[in-house]
Amino acid sequence: MLDLIIKNGSCFIDGKLQKKDIGVTKGKIINISDSISEEANIVYDALSQTVLPGCIDTQTHFREPGSTDTEDLHSGSKAAVAGGITAVFEMPNTNPPTSSKKEFQRKLDLAKNRMYCNYAFYFGATANNSNELADLKNLEGCCGIKLFAGSSTGNLLVANEEDIDKVFQNSSKVVAVHSEDEEILNKNKKLIKSGDVHSHPVWRSEECAMSSTRRIVKIAERHNKKAHVLHVSTKQEVDFLSQHKGNITFEITPQHLTIFAPDCYDKLGTYAQMNPPIRDKSHYDKLWYAVKKNLNDTIGSDHAPHLKVNKDKEYPNSPSGMPGVQTLMTVMLDHVNNENLSLNQLIKLVCENPIKIFGIKNKGLIKEGFDADFTIVDMNKKIIIKNDNIESKCGWTPFNGSEFKGTPVATIINGKIKMKEGKIIGEPEGTPLEFN
Repeated sequence: MLDLIIKNGSCFIDGKLQKKDIGVTKGKIINISDSISEEANIVYDALSQTVLPGCIDTQTHFREPGSTDTEDLHSGSKAAVAGGITAVFEMPNTNPPTSSKKEFQRKLDLAKNRMYCNYAFYFGATANNSNELADLKNLEGCCGIKLFAGSSTGNLLVANEEDIDKVFQNSSKVVAVHSEDEEILNKNKKLIKSGDVHSHPVWRSEECAMSSTRRIVKIAERHNKKAHVLHVSTKQEVDFLSQHKGNITFEITPQHLTIFAPDCYDKLGTYAQMNPPIRDKSHYDKLWYAVKKNLNDTIGSDHAPHLKVNKDKEYPNSPSGMPGVQTLMTVMLDHVNNENLSLNQLIKLVCENPIKIFGIKNKGLIKEGFDADFTIVDMNKKIIIKNDNIESKCGWTPFNGSEFKGTPVATIINGKIKMKEGKIIGEPEGTPLEFN
């Protein structure tokens, strides 16, 4: 007797949609065939639905330990599962930061039996923990090293070129980088206009992003180490990074592909404030060029929630960041329906490339022997995203009130249905991702 059969679905297998049944036992895919006649404990009928490999969000901030009034590992994982995300990479800029083996173990302990989705954590780089960074190869649940080259939320900052060099020299994993130049950020502070969030991209300028990214690539290439540049926001970086592939990969966020300045600041005010900023349409157009030409490697939400009471503060006292783990797939599926990218391209960005770049085991493909993680979507279903339906503790989304076509309708993790039609099901049973 099988644990689960997914029947009648249009399944994304080997780069194309195929009508198949999928049989699951003990959390593994054990049978993919035209028709499965065996008995099963649960049969999921995916008629007129599309069965995708479990989608992974490689950039989330769940704020635990430290700011659990805003988000925690439990609530963040509920938001993920509600949005069809089966696994997350979570960031180390917590309080205290996840920048020692002791704090890393604490994070794993906090996650156990509290997270609905599967998970991995970044190890935070500091100016003086390079000896620990050299020894992360076999650390359970560690997806990579996070380097803040420019200051953002939290106090993890490695701004000095010598220290950045040390991080790469000693890195035993992919180094994911928040790439802004701290010196330029400090110099540009005089350009901040109190009460005017339109000055955010002036302060955190294109030059600020590009200068840092140029430095990061130079150092990574010198040491022949892997760098993954997060939330790329400028046309200059797209041009530059597309000439430095190989060990260098990069991410774009759904929000940088969906809203642009000045409209977003007119409409959303500080709720559109993030680091690096949402910029004008010329950058938005170039980011779409990158997606269409397969230049970028991942789409990550940079889920970075803050409570409304803090976002409502006058700029620049308002914190930067917006929630996104629950809306990533809905927003991107709408872009697929609008023919901005193909479903194949999206699957590369949220399933296949994360597996390749970070070396995740047994995920990202619908394949016999692989883990039974699925994101089941209805490409024709229209939904209006509303603040009321956001599972994150922050209780808001920049996409509130907007209609999207195409959305996840079920999330299956380790062979168990964890979300169906927007309802979270069962207990939190997520486990740490395993890496090659």
